[in-house]
Amino acid sequence: MLDQGKGAPIPIAAEKSRVDAGLALEYRQKGLLWYSVYVVDFAGVYTFRNPGDEAHAIYDGLAIDVDGRPLPFVSSRDGASVSAVVEPRKAAAFRMIYRSQGLEYWRYNPGDDVTQTRDFELTMKTNFKEIDFPLSTLAPTEKREDAAGWELIWKYRNLISGFQIGMTMPEKLQPGPLAGEISRFAPVSLLLFFLLMFILTTLRNIDLHPMNYVFLAAAFFAFHLLLAYLVDHVSIQLAFLICSVVSVGLVVSYLRLVAGPRFAFSKPAGATDLSRPFFVHVFPEGFTGLAITVGCVVTLFVVMQVTGHVRWKERFAAD
Repeated sequence: MLDQGKGAPIPIAAEKSRVDAGLALEYRQKGLLWYSVYVVDFAGVYTFRNPGDEAHAIYDGLAIDVDGRPLPFVSSRDGASVSAVVEPRKAAAFRMIYRSQGLEYWRYNPGDDVTQTRDFELTMKTNFKEIDFPLSTLAPTEKREDAAGWELIWKYRNLISGFQIGMTMPEKLQPGPLAGEISRFAPVSLLLFFLLMFILTTLRNIDLHPMNYVFLAAAFFAFHLLLAYLVDHVSIQLAFLICSVVSVGLVVSYLRLVAGPRFAFSKPAGATDLSRPFFVHVFPEGFTGLAITVGCVVTLFVVMQVTGHVRWKERFAAD
């Protein structure tokens, strides 16, 4: 801002901006949740010109130097400011450097509301590949992928916009919410499992008592109970593997006694895994319902193909 000694300072726009931002992503876990923590190395050089005949100027922001001269800054509730003398009709380069940390996203705001930005260039470098931009932010004009991540460039000659520039940090798979989501759809999975077991036992002329289904349901739900407590101690992938082995082992070992080893070691293990919604974690957030629907349609297709040749009237009449 330009202070001409006649009242409130007058805002002036930078006639040239060169900004560099390096984003380094680091995941940190607390309990069952992962947080996307980033470190940003920021360096900006802004050129301001004193348009008047007075020689006093005040620049808002945390400054390291003006025209290469280190200057102290003054902090206040509204932020920080630094003062420097700029000769009339002359330009001064204001440089600002900082390192900071944040969560989830980083934003750069060229100015309040709709701002005119001249000769602007911002270069952002990331150490991650999965880039995304917050809503209502400007897309980069250039981007180049390297071994570590991306180099993104926003370059404008004369931009008038109220939008910001930003980056959303990629999120890691959250074990706690995922385990809760899978447990929430456990009844649907159990229904699919019972359907598959009913088809398989009917085709093999195996008679299961309702009590057999009670124990099979308990073995099936052992997966969800163990998963809920195991994800707090091991990775979600390892927890999936351990819980699957335990649940399938319970089902197979029980059916080995009820229906014989030949049947127990052939179909039920596959039926247990097919009916469980492992596919839920593959879909983005908000697509869980679609994932469950896809699983049900796939299961229906498999059952229809397997039982298409069965004459159910004859099958139940023989029983």
